[in-house]
Amino acid sequence: MPTRNKLYFASDFHLGAPGYAASRERELVMVSWLDEIKADAAEVFLMGDVFDFWFEYKYVVPKGYLRFFGKLAEMADSGIKIYFFKGNHDMWMFDYFEKELGATIITNELIIERNGKNFFLHHGDGLGSGDHFYKFLKKFFRSRLCQWLFARIHPNFGVGIANRWSVKSRHVNGKKEAKQLNPERFEILPAFCNDLLNNQFYDYLLFGHRHRTADILLNNGKSRYINLGEWINTRSYAVFDGTNVELKYFVQQNVG
Repeated sequence: MPTRNKLYFASDFHLGAPGYAASRERELVMVSWLDEIKADAAEVFLMGDVFDFWFEYKYVVPKGYLRFFGKLAEMADSGIKIYFFKGNHDMWMFDYFEKELGATIITNELIIERNGKNFFLHHGDGLGSGDHFYKFLKKFFRSRLCQWLFARIHPNFGVGIANRWSVKSRHVNGKKEAKQLNPERFEILPAFCNDLLNNQFYDYLLFGHRHRTADILLNNGKSRYINLGEWINTRSYAVFDGTNVELKYFVQQNVG
């Protein structure tokens, strides 16, 4: 039996988008990936926007994703540590995954050391300069007042509003990205990393959020900025084998 000593990182699955059929297909691919890595995974880091929308009411959680949850439960029961990062689409995670999976919920960054390597992990939203309107919205959405108010709305209505907001946001951002093949905003995270490294050294700085894979050697000539990409199109992820972090792409062997 393989030794469980690897760290796996993935982000931006966007379960639920753009509709039931596409989301179910993506969920099955995710389950196949988890099934493949469970033999040698020590820790799995799901780094934000796992869901296109998520809100945990006191007694209700969004329906669906049973196969995904079942595979995570199997992995957690076998001793694999699971981390959920709050993304900009699923920032309203509370304690459901902690109670059911023993998972650790990460609100902002997570700094870890493994096998002598230092990691800075963050979904990637709201970092660096600019984007002041989003930063204001993020602060409001994460406030207890906003969460309390949203919890007062019936799930049928609240989830419907959130899903329409999400689709609109994705549609607008998609247009921007199509018009700008190399938009300046994609340079914000590497710049943020270089500034961060002025005060603290990290071997690897991993993010999601941008939906574009990247592996960039930073200004100090030692640290690497790695963006995990997404699972709507590329099915990309990263793995740390104890020595090095490598970006990979999941190819499903058996469909159906």
